[in-house]
Amino acid sequence: MGAPLPYEILSLGYPPAQHEGHDAGGQDFHYNDRMEYAARLLVFDLDGTLVDSKEDLANAVNVAIESFDLPPLPNPVIYSYVGDGASELMRRALPSEKADLLPEVLDRFLAYYRRHLLDTTRAYPGVVGALRKWAGVYRMAVLTNKGVAMTREILSGLSLNRYFFEVLGGDSFGTKKPDPEGLLHILREAGVEAREAIMIGDSRNDVQAGRAAGAVTCGVTYGLGASGFAEHPPDFTVGRFPDLFTRIRPA
Repeated sequence: MGAPLPYEILSLGYPPAQHEGHDAGGQDFHYNDRMEYAARLLVFDLDGTLVDSKEDLANAVNVAIESFDLPPLPNPVIYSYVGDGASELMRRALPSEKADLLPEVLDRFLAYYRRHLLDTTRAYPGVVGALRKWAGVYRMAVLTNKGVAMTREILSGLSLNRYFFEVLGGDSFGTKKPDPEGLLHILREAGVEAREAIMIGDSRNDVQAGRAAGAVTCGVTYGLGASGFAEHPPDFTVGRFPDLFTRIRPA
């Protein structure tokens, strides 16, 4: 079967095609679009990389702020706030004059979101098949800034947990990405050198964490934070999840 036509890609849930190496605004990410990378370990971000969770997150944010008589935010605005953990998400969602409400609003957000983790959240197209195909070839782990308990629940609910030997979240250590602490821990646990590992994610946090740890970095351009690649370019990008495995080979 040939490559899907543009309208077929849209029907699979991917955004409109972009030229690799550029975001929607035409900014060049300056990545290598030809090199094949040898790897033993693949470390994935969660939201915007493995799963499309943006609608459930946006719904929970608006439920939380509306419960304090604040107006709801447009979903695209909330999407732009995702990536640095729940506390930072809610801090951004609050008007500056209401910053003192953050602890209560955060509690309300978490209480609601925990009950609605999988209302609309789904794996991106091609994720399940690709993980199933390559799980015996590469070791795989998840490193996200989302809380680890919610991360594990999402992965389990989508039957993805079986593919990962380690799952770490934003509360697994005293730091979050872009700090490399979590990635360095995974490298030690896997017994893999950084140059044989690839950090895959949709935001600058993933690129910065990967670079700080000495790993190769892959940016997925279908996620939420690809605009950050202009300032923090990954080693290479992919526009669809399965394309990752055309750019790498077993070390």
